[in-house]
Amino acid sequence: MQTLFETSLSLPLIQKGKVRDIYDIDSERMLIVTTDRLSAFDVVFPEPIAGKGRVLTKVANFWFKKTQHIAPNHLTHEPLDSVLPPAEVKQVKGRAIIVKKLKPLPIEAIVRGYLIGSGWKDYQKTGSICGITLPAGLQLAEKLPETLYTPSSKAAVGKHDENISLEQTAQLVGKDLAQQIKNTSVALYQFAANYALARGIIIADTKFEFGLDKAGKLTLMDEVLTPDSSRFWSKDTYQIGTSPKSFDKQIVRDYLEALDWNKTPPAPSLPNSIAQKTADQYHQIQQILCK
Repeated sequence: MQTLFETSLSLPLIQKGKVRDIYDIDSERMLIVTTDRLSAFDVVFPEPIAGKGRVLTKVANFWFKKTQHIAPNHLTHEPLDSVLPPAEVKQVKGRAIIVKKLKPLPIEAIVRGYLIGSGWKDYQKTGSICGITLPAGLQLAEKLPETLYTPSSKAAVGKHDENISLEQTAQLVGKDLAQQIKNTSVALYQFAANYALARGIIIADTKFEFGLDKAGKLTLMDEVLTPDSSRFWSKDTYQIGTSPKSFDKQIVRDYLEALDWNKTPPAPSLPNSIAQKTADQYHQIQQILCK
């Protein structure tokens, strides 16, 4: 399968992110291209994951459409050939979207339904997640008594996000907007979790990003409920007390944790077998969910 590691378009480049390249169209719109670059532990790897950008784009667009009754999103639904010449359309087709320019909010809205990852580590140390006290005796990967909203501040490129409280969120964006972000994020997660569970997939946790449109309306942006922003498990193999198999880049993380690498650039090379298994996982979750 053809891969895309770097983009080269005639539009002005606004930003090259770890995975996405953002181009300027005009005062109202941008073009976002999702490449096949792989990022883990905030480090970009030299090898692309074949087809990853197309999968992420298709999955995100699927969820944007599915959840538009809960929150408006940044898609304009305009065709690529309205802003790009044919050769450039061919370069980014299936992995590029035209979106509205928004005022991004400095918050990552993280929602957790299960006890895993950093939440599990926090719980083992403190009996809580991000300051939210939980009952004693919960096990690894267990479903939480209630859905938790644990926002973080968006760090500058190269820095790590930091967990913040709802009160700190209110200081950043105002009390009413902070509450709206929480309510919308939890509603999005619960809707998606129910939809996915009916198809044999558990969404353990996810993150959302929002911006404000010209009228000040909260708008869903970036990506939504993809294997890069969420943790997907198979319902059939799920078992409390063990770390479930994930349909995402957990294969890469597990491989890297076994290396003598300090998680700073330069990134080590990935074996072809790891890259292929990761690509297979991305494609599998797309086929299961996007029907």
